[in-house]
Amino acid sequence: MRPTINILEKELKEKVVLEAMEILEEIGFFVENEEAIELLQNEGISIDLETRRAKISPDMVKRALKTAPSSVPLYNREGELVVRLEGDNICFDPGSAALNVLDPETNEIRSAVTKDFVNFTKVVDQLENIYAQSTSIICSDVPEEIGDRYRLLIALIFSQKPVVTGTFAKESFEVMKDMLVAIRGSEEELRRKPLAIFDACPSPPLKWSDLTCQSIIDAAKYGIPSEFVSMPMTGANAPITILGSVVQHAAETLAGVVITQLVSPGAPIIWGGSPAVFDLRKATTPMGSIDTMLLDLGYVEIGKYLNLPTHAYLGLSDTKILDMQSGLESGMGALLAGIKGVNMISGAGMIDFETTQSIQKVVIDNQICGMIHRFNKGIVQRDEPIAKNLLIDLEEKTHLLSHDHTLKWFREEQYIPNKIIDRSTNEEWINKGRKSVNQRATEEVDKLLKEYSGVSLDTDKITSLKNIMSYKGIDFHKLLDL
Repeated sequence: MRPTINILEKELKEKVVLEAMEILEEIGFFVENEEAIELLQNEGISIDLETRRAKISPDMVKRALKTAPSSVPLYNREGELVVRLEGDNICFDPGSAALNVLDPETNEIRSAVTKDFVNFTKVVDQLENIYAQSTSIICSDVPEEIGDRYRLLIALIFSQKPVVTGTFAKESFEVMKDMLVAIRGSEEELRRKPLAIFDACPSPPLKWSDLTCQSIIDAAKYGIPSEFVSMPMTGANAPITILGSVVQHAAETLAGVVITQLVSPGAPIIWGGSPAVFDLRKATTPMGSIDTMLLDLGYVEIGKYLNLPTHAYLGLSDTKILDMQSGLESGMGALLAGIKGVNMISGAGMIDFETTQSIQKVVIDNQICGMIHRFNKGIVQRDEPIAKNLLIDLEEKTHLLSHDHTLKWFREEQYIPNKIIDRSTNEEWINKGRKSVNQRATEEVDKLLKEYSGVSLDTDKITSLKNIMSYKGIDFHKLLDL
């Protein structure tokens, strides 16, 4: 039996969805994008052009939900299936768009540069329990206007894993789409085997900006999955009650579902988010708060109730260093997400309210992810009878350490971590230098960077990517040290 957890009763889920549809019908939502407005008007949807507020009927929402797929497959750079985002399948990825990094040498938070993201990407590419890459770090050493496409360039060159990404400017989508097509070979092949997910963040309360609308419209046209990342903050831009914020999240996300399905019925979408409780004392958005975790699990249950693939930012910490708080918050959030069966779980490596990535933390979190994959397998009956015959056999062999049964099953029954997790005796730990988890993680990072097998992407594809990225004479080959 797969472990599971439920937060909302069925009747309450129904009530949340019905109220969200009532909000869209009676209050509506702000839509800034001209193409989206035209699209909605062509469907007879009422829009006040002065306030740009669109009102959608429950029937239209229900029609959109019927065409939205319940499964989104993700393929790696080589065209191999990595995961299907459906049911209770889980996939971990690092969180996206951190402005800073925790410097691995000084343990100080600072602005990120290209080298940080390249090294981070190389390390994540080798982490066996984190199935997807992300455009996790914003590089401060390139022009801001190309930051989104530049991150995708790095992810595609230095990693084979599928990528969670997103645009910062309307004109970036075409460039980024062309880069993905250059890897796949054709638009049709990219549609058939999605390589990337594009995050799209509505602005709470109840607003879809020009950029965000354009992103989901463009993605729907090309069959690229859109991950809706609604971000209500309780008591700040959403109701203080967790359930009230779940309702607002549902209304904002349902508006996105309607837009994508009007563009292209069957367009792949993911019911995601990055909400938070708002700490009224500090004016911060703690992602490691147990209340934020409840909010995440609540909206995820609504997505599952609607039979849509789900996403959440869980497994983060608000600490500024790698300490006990980091492990406490990250482990709790990631485990709850895994048990809930959140399909795409973002946030590995992240600290400081989702603003900072740590290369040491992501290798630690990889072990957390491995434990969760094992936990979700549950307890399995291997034998019939379960233990009696083995205990009879024990009378003759006196111990089980070298028994065939032990050797057959111990790797299936136990999660065997790497040296990041200390399971040595106290004497052994002392003899090996009394190393903390931070020190062991630093050593693991150094090892993975040395073991990185090198860029395996064909040189002609790298050339194509650089040509697509061409910008004001920047030598990307030199900048990326290729």
